[in-house]
Amino acid sequence: MSKVVLITGGSSGIGKSVGEFLQAKGFKVYGTSRNPERYPESKFPIVALDVTKTETISQCIADVLSKASKIDVLINNAGAGITGPIEEIPDEEIKRNFETNLFGPINVIKAVLPVMRQQHSGLIINVTSIAGYMGLPYRGVYSASKGALELITEAFRMELKGFNINMTNVAPGDFATNIAAGRYHAPALEYSPYKDTYGKTLQMMDEHVDAGGDPKQMAEAIYSIIQTKNPKIHYKVGAFMQKFSIVLKRILPDAVYEKLLMNHYKL
Repeated sequence: MSKVVLITGGSSGIGKSVGEFLQAKGFKVYGTSRNPERYPESKFPIVALDVTKTETISQCIADVLSKASKIDVLINNAGAGITGPIEEIPDEEIKRNFETNLFGPINVIKAVLPVMRQQHSGLIINVTSIAGYMGLPYRGVYSASKGALELITEAFRMELKGFNINMTNVAPGDFATNIAAGRYHAPALEYSPYKDTYGKTLQMMDEHVDAGGDPKQMAEAIYSIIQTKNPKIHYKVGAFMQKFSIVLKRILPDAVYEKLLMNHYKL
């Protein structure tokens, strides 16, 4: 039987690319969206799910099981961007981002683990971000939520070893998707002391996304991971310098690395 793959946030961007790639490889793919009726042309079924609402998580898992009777691979891809000076981002927006990028994936994992434990097998792939390896200016909340998911995965892996369930992270760099359109932007306030630097940084971030790579690279990487018997803890997918920035953070003194980032963002 074909492996059954559930991809949260599978209606657009990276999730859509991964889903279509895996479908073409013979997997039975289910994606999710808060509004599945908006995607009648999807090449694979889209199931209703809002990762911030636990009742929809339970219903989604039940819907997939009713159709496919198993879930072999969960790809936690649903996420949200957020930008702004940390001082000026409303508390409710910070909490909403963590609900989507951290607590949502955790709750989807919790819902699927009993299924995988009963199957005596399973693979969970958490889509994080290269930004989660470093605190980036005006992206601090996003970096923190994705970095937290990286660490949660490390702990989860060890707890699940005895159940033949694997878990891994895939951290993408910048890819040409519509993520910027759905990102929460703290407004560049006229009176803000951050107005000039935040505005320039925001423009740079959007340019990086527009010039990003083909999300098919993520699809190919995730397909390779699914085919791997013992996946690594961390994978990074993106431009060489984006991946190399993680290496630099590991080997350079903190103050030197900070200076490199500030120069990059022209701060």
